[in-house]
Amino acid sequence: MTPANDRPASPRWLAFLLNTSLVAQIVVGLVVGVLLAVAWPDAARASGLLGSVFVSALKAVAPVLVLVLVTAAIANHKRGQSTHIRPILVLYLVGTLLAALVAVVASFAFPSTLQLAAAEVAVAPPAGIVEVLRDLLMKIVDNPVHALLEGNFIGILAWAVGLGIALRSVGDTTRGVIDDLAGAVTFIVRLVIRFAPLGILGLVAATLVESGLGALLDYLRLLGVLVGSMLFVALVANPLLVFFVTRRNPYPLVLTCLRESGITAFFTRSSAANIPVNLDLCRRLDLPEDTYSVSIPLGATINMAGAAITITVLTLAAVHTLGIEPDLPTALLLSVVAAVAACGASGVAGGSLLLVPLACGMFGISNDVAMQVVAIGFIIGVVQDSVETALNSSTDVLFTAAASRAASGGNG
Repeated sequence: MTPANDRPASPRWLAFLLNTSLVAQIVVGLVVGVLLAVAWPDAARASGLLGSVFVSALKAVAPVLVLVLVTAAIANHKRGQSTHIRPILVLYLVGTLLAALVAVVASFAFPSTLQLAAAEVAVAPPAGIVEVLRDLLMKIVDNPVHALLEGNFIGILAWAVGLGIALRSVGDTTRGVIDDLAGAVTFIVRLVIRFAPLGILGLVAATLVESGLGALLDYLRLLGVLVGSMLFVALVANPLLVFFVTRRNPYPLVLTCLRESGITAFFTRSSAANIPVNLDLCRRLDLPEDTYSVSIPLGATINMAGAAITITVLTLAAVHTLGIEPDLPTALLLSVVAAVAACGASGVAGGSLLLVPLACGMFGISNDVAMQVVAIGFIIGVVQDSVETALNSSTDVLFTAAASRAASGGNG
């Protein structure tokens, strides 16, 4: 038998990867993905399978994780113990409305125009706010099996809350089994997250090879307004809200959330896929499980600052292109409509882009013209959707942590 001290040492690069943080490993995967796309396009296309498998794995575990974790948290919740959900909901709604207002100001300060041409989008937008809210209600009362299969997190959350309340009256043994099940699912989630560097590598390499950035050059001004508004919200507006709640320097928490949650959300471009990442981050931040097990999946559905910005900026770009002169009250009403629509229809296929025709209708813009704007949105979506998801998802953790720490006097 070979003595332990006589075994060959691991290569330095392998030791580095094994001993560094997950974020550092993701950055390495990002750099390797860019180099692979530039130097070996065929291999970059093939590596897209790694990204697809990673995103699919996250999407697969997320519904089960939410159902089990929320059920366990509520079933084991002690009477009289506050979960701080109400202040988090207020932060979600205020943050989304504030983001829409920022987008209005940015669109007036830096007006964008579009080259509209015949374009077809194979999906239909909702007809109005009533339809959006109706769809939201139907998701709440969805069949639980169907909700799990379709990733309907509003429906999953509703069933998890109902089951949790019903199971509060069972014996300690049953609640212990539920806790053990939640721990087992959490273990699988952590295992999936460890493969994030390989997943990011594949996503970056495949995206750069297949999409490129050439198509984005014609829309740099529009992208500048979109991304600039989202960065302003992430680095100025959200920190101000957090400071107002906690009365502490918000930037250590803000930067942690952007680094630990925003990076993976940027590349997966899916709030649902980032739910396991956010839950794991909340655990590492030592936040109350009773709180984050509910607020994170709820935030993935209704905390949509990035979507509100996208709806507002693209709508006002269409307004400026057509020479329409919007007054201040109408612009403010647009902010409210964009915020409500973003919260209520986050699960609609196509995301925030399909809500642009709804907002355009406020200015009398025809659906044909509005859908051309949607088509442009799909062109720039490789950047717009990535930044939007990063803002939305990282803010879920940010507001959850802010409300929890404020309630505990800054600890935890």
